[in-house]
Amino acid sequence: MISARPKIIVDLKKFRRNARVLRDMCHENGITVAAVTKVFCAERLLVNILIEEGVDFLADSRLMNIASYPRTDIKKTLLRLPSPDDAWETVRLCDVSLNSEILTLTSLAEAAKSQGKRHGVILMIDLGDLREGVYYDNSELITQTAEYADKSPWLDLMGIGLNLTCYGSIIPTEKNLGKLCDMATDLENRLGIGLPIVSGGNSSSLPLLLNGRMPNRVTNLRLGESIVRGYETAYSQPIECLDQDILMLEASIIEIQTKPSYPEGEIGVNAFGERPQFEDKGRRKRAILAVGRQDTDPLGLVCTVPGVKILGASSDHLVADLTEAERDFKVGATLSFHMNYSAVLRGFTSGYVNRIFI
Repeated sequence: MISARPKIIVDLKKFRRNARVLRDMCHENGITVAAVTKVFCAERLLVNILIEEGVDFLADSRLMNIASYPRTDIKKTLLRLPSPDDAWETVRLCDVSLNSEILTLTSLAEAAKSQGKRHGVILMIDLGDLREGVYYDNSELITQTAEYADKSPWLDLMGIGLNLTCYGSIIPTEKNLGKLCDMATDLENRLGIGLPIVSGGNSSSLPLLLNGRMPNRVTNLRLGESIVRGYETAYSQPIECLDQDILMLEASIIEIQTKPSYPEGEIGVNAFGERPQFEDKGRRKRAILAVGRQDTDPLGLVCTVPGVKILGASSDHLVADLTEAERDFKVGATLSFHMNYSAVLRGFTSGYVNRIFI
């Protein structure tokens, strides 16, 4: 009997192709690729493909995911700033981490000394997105932090980096990435060192590369969504040379009934503290599917069957309108959905969603 659990269907061939195309594109422009594994929770099959395709770094925000990596010579990078309490595990599991705090660097140096190994550091600079990094106008603190990492006998200051679009939605441009490059050159002159890595952000920086406007000094990109979904994340547009249908969600229909489209009775808040809005369209053919918010992000799903409209979801149920669907369905049939980044992230994180690899 087929389980009613929702399933993420992964096309391994298309995943491999996206990884290869992006690797080649970056390498041709003197840029290394840090392949980000967090959106698929470092699923071993996908990590192995990235290793086989010769990415330069494997990167994740979660030490638990990095701990699950197979044995490989590819350098491992922690993307989320480590806390001082994470220093020992960060040094044990990772070759490189992104940092902005001297206190944390002190803990990393102590952990590296205890373990008899050096640890690489990329100093993060905040150029306006207001997430991690020393703010760009605090040149004294930037120099002080970089100097501490450089002078520590147990740390290697490998370069500087920034993050854009993830919090403040600031778009990467020639201006802000150019400023990062100028700061790298300035630090090299101040400290008398070389900085091989200028990490110019994530998949949102790809439009600059595709349009030939990436500053020459950028030597690294951290790519996740572009590999998994084939999209750049500055404008959320598909990249023509990549596949966009690597991942699909399938869920079973567990009820089909004709019901009013407007609830009957006094409306309060739902299970998530929200006050939903409804449009009265009369009686409609409605389906309930065995997938909900505990499994994925319903707002990030688009049904592959034209005319099917997602109405909403609770923890365990997705409600869809089938009235105008181009196909007829019966209870027990499945519907397939395209997934945005949020839906993919929740889908892989949920323990209630099966993963099928083709």
